[in-house]
This record gives sequence, C-alpha cells and structure tokens, in this order.
Amino acid sequence: MPIWNQHLSRRRLLKGVLATAGGVAVANWGGLFHSSAVAQDAARRSKRCILLWMNGGASQIDTFDMKPGRPTGGPFRPIQTNVNGIQVCEYLPRLARMTDKLAIIRSMRTQSPDHPDGIYHMHTCYRQSERVPHPEIGAMIAKFVGNPDSDIPSFVRIGSTGNAGSGYLGPRYEPFSMGHDCRMPYFSTPISTPQTQQRRGELLRFLEDQFGAQHRAEPFLSHRTSEARAQRLMRARSVFDISADWPRSQERYGNTDFGRGCFMARKLVEAGVPFVEVGQENYDSHADNFVCHRGNMDVLDPAWSGLLTDLQERGLLQDTLVVWMGEVGRTPYINNRAGRDHFVRAWTIVLAGGGIRGGQVYGATDQNGREVRDNPVSEGDLFATIYTTLGINPRARHYVGTRPVWATPEGAQAIRTLLG
Repeated sequence: MPIWNQHLSRRRLLKGVLATAGGVAVANWGGLFHSSAVAQDAARRSKRCILLWMNGGASQIDTFDMKPGRPTGGPFRPIQTNVNGIQVCEYLPRLARMTDKLAIIRSMRTQSPDHPDGIYHMHTCYRQSERVPHPEIGAMIAKFVGNPDSDIPSFVRIGSTGNAGSGYLGPRYEPFSMGHDCRMPYFSTPISTPQTQQRRGELLRFLEDQFGAQHRAEPFLSHRTSEARAQRLMRARSVFDISADWPRSQERYGNTDFGRGCFMARKLVEAGVPFVEVGQENYDSHADNFVCHRGNMDVLDPAWSGLLTDLQERGLLQDTLVVWMGEVGRTPYINNRAGRDHFVRAWTIVLAGGGIRGGQVYGATDQNGREVRDNPVSEGDLFATIYTTLGINPRARHYVGTRPVWATPEGAQAIRTLLG
C-alpha cells in the first residue's frame, strides 16, 4: 500500500475509534485531523501531570497558610522559605528551600465538604449529584494529551482513591491502579510463553469479533477494550519495575510507600505516561490533628521535594505539572479532640512545574483563616488553570447522547497570573 494511502487509512481508523470510545460519549474533536490541529496536538504530547493526592484533606493552617499567634494557629511554627515574604510550616524544610518552584493558592472556596462528594468534585470539577458521569482529571488528560498507540497506560493511579473513573469518556481512559507498594497487580504476570499468549489472543479476538458483529452493546465494547489494554500492558510491564533504581533514590525521596510512589511517578512520566496520581493517606484528622500532620509531613517533605528535584535535574519539570491537593481543607478552629474538621470555605492547593510561575502566593485568607479575603478560586477555576497549563481547552465540549458537556463548568476561568 502506498505511504499516503496508509496514512489516510490510519487517520480514518483513529478518527473512528475516538468517535466511538465509551459507546455513548462522542468527543467534539472538530478539526483535530486538520494539519494545524495535528501539529498543536503533537506539541501538547510532551506535557505531563502528577497529582499528589492528600486523602482526607490536609490542613492549610498547619502547612502553607499558617496563622502564628492567632487562636486558630496551632502549635507548629512557620519558617522562612527561599522566597522573601513566603513562610511554610517548620516540618517542611526541604520544600521551604524550593518555594521558588511553588505557586501556592491560599484562596480555594469549594462546595463539597464530605469525603465521597469532595473526592468526586475535586477529581472532576463537577458535583457528584449531577446525572452525568463525569471523567476524572486523569482521564481527561489521558484523552487529550495521551498517545492512543502506546502500550503504557495513559492514566496511572498509585495508592489513591478517586471515585469517578473515566465517566462518559469510556473504558479506554479508565485508570490503571497500583497499590501503595507500587507492585504490579497479579494479572500482569504472564502464565504462559509469549507464543502461546499470542495464539490465545488471536483466537479471543476472532471469537469476540464474531460475537460483537451480532451483539452491539457498551458492556461488550468495554470488555474488549479492557482485554486489549491488559495485553498491551504485559508488553510494557518492565516500565513499572523500579527494583534496580529505587535503592539509589530512596535517600532523596524517603524510604516510604509515598516516597516510592513519587519516584515511580517520575519514572512513568519520563517513559511517556501523561498522568500519574500518587496518594498519601491519613489526613482526616478529626482528632490528634497535630500528631497526624507532623507524621505526614515527615513523609511528604522528602518525597515531594525529591520529586521536584529529580524532575528538574532531568529537564522534565518545565513540562510536568505537579499538583498537591486533597478533597477538602481543615477547619481553622481546633475541636475538643485536638483535631480539625472538614472545611471548604478557605483552603490551600499548591502547583509547581509545567509552565506554572513559581515563587508566588495567589489569594489570601483573613487573619484567622476563616474566610477568603482576596481572589476566591473555585473547583472550575482550578481545573481551567490545570487544563490551560497542559494545552487543553478548558471549554472542550463532549456529547453524552445529544447532551453537550464541557470540560469545566460555565464561568470557570484560568488563573492567568499563575501561568508562566
């Protein structure tokens, strides 16, 4: 077949796959296959995102928005960072030396104070109560930035707890989940020779093609997509093996599960994975908040700073956005169990890399941290900022049936002062 004909055939195939992925969801790709759009899409493919998910919700007042001397301040002390005028908690000394890389948003004002709703909302920027099954940020980034021909998954989750999955984007963009220990799931280990696997795969595809020709339904497509992903993953499983490299890096990252997860995230984005989420647990500190956060920061500080240092040394930080957040913040007041409860009226999220302009604080809370004083930021604003940084149109439109659904809610605005 002539080269030009191969190209056209491939283009038709790719367009058809994108149009039918998920069965009921059709993306508004518009002019994707025009030459200028293809060039822009190719340029975007170098962008990556790592989400550091603080499960349960970290306390902003005990990390990046401290209130020393105030009734809400707590026992932790602030320390000066390498950026004049910005202070952080004393238990984040390594990050204090890298604050010139951080953009600290101290004015988050969100709407979902409970864990399931908050986890969904802060992974999708939409309320869980809506009837549309919205995709998580990882699925969106996998769709718009990922390489559909890669054997490596485009959305990897390490020890975290997203609850939306790929939503209306369909099974192609479901996350590949790993435990906190970064070990591959059991099904990724071959139990037969490559030749046997190939023959079995060919037979399975033949049978499913015959069956699918007469039985067209979304569950059948989902099953076939999952099977294909598993087969492709087995060819690329060596990318997930960090056993030889981790001993040399654990001093930088800290010899913890979260540190190992951050190191794995660096390895994966270097290998071309566009989105990796790494979870750290036990921030839901309704009791003993300060014991909880002290222990967590001892793990967080080396892992997060090690990740940023590693990305920078390898020339990856400029094109890799690192997001630090959870589903909620924590109350300024301290309850009768020395804890802080859920709080969404004024809390903090941190961005770094990926073209974000570091060394700055955006927004502010009042003197006790009870209300946003300047520049409130919504879920939609945050997601619009993240998508814009990665070269994704935050108002990209999809269709669920005949209903149009946008990547971010109407009125969401990217925070331009954060963009480099």
